[in-house]
Amino acid sequence: MKLKCLKKKGAQELTHANKLARRDRFSQLLRKYPQHATDFIWFSDEKLFTIATPSNKQNDRVYVQSAVKKKEVAGDRLLHTRPTFSKSVMVTVAVSTLGCSDIHFLEPGVKINGEYYRNTVLRKMLLPDIRCVSGDLYTFQQDSAPAHRARATVEMLKTETPDFIPPDLWPPNSPDLNPVDYSIWSILQEKVYRHRINDLDELKQRLRVEWSKLDHAVVTAAIRQWRRRLSACVQADGGHFEHHF
Repeated sequence: MKLKCLKKKGAQELTHANKLARRDRFSQLLRKYPQHATDFIWFSDEKLFTIATPSNKQNDRVYVQSAVKKKEVAGDRLLHTRPTFSKSVMVTVAVSTLGCSDIHFLEPGVKINGEYYRNTVLRKMLLPDIRCVSGDLYTFQQDSAPAHRARATVEMLKTETPDFIPPDLWPPNSPDLNPVDYSIWSILQEKVYRHRINDLDELKQRLRVEWSKLDHAVVTAAIRQWRRRLSACVQADGGHFEHHF
């Protein structure tokens, strides 16, 4: 029949208001940041990593002879077990074509409110790393999490960074426009979980090692997609476009 298999991708559900905001705001981003300016943008994000290896249900398949009934297949071949509560660690990073921050571990169980985000994540972790690479010439990007768009956080970034993309220019439900979200995390996750992880210390060490070994060409390639993704989003009237990449 000359058919081929295409893999589905996960995507954020978008309302009509989301689509309008995305189209309008990303049109503004395209005007504000031409291609040469993207080299100075630092994209940031946080992610939770668990000891248990994440499962990909789309790829989790068992092939048997057509004559074999499902009840005849051993349970350990058909069941994917996981611990009820897997220990985890939250990390944060920032990336640019000029370099990357260290990978930073947030305190276990901490609530990432505006105060913690400003005083710990920004002032002690990300911004010092960024300044070490870029000096006083950079643009800082963050998503629209509540701690990020808090009034005190916005005022702090206005004062302590040369430029940043404010919440009213970065709409919610847009991980498809952050290189860390649409590329870097998945690459790092694939490397970290190549082998079974036994405890939290091993997970942290694996994250440190794999982050330090990450080829910067991968980061640059992801960021080079940014303006093309902005344009694709605008052409899609703010709707989904990521399935074309």
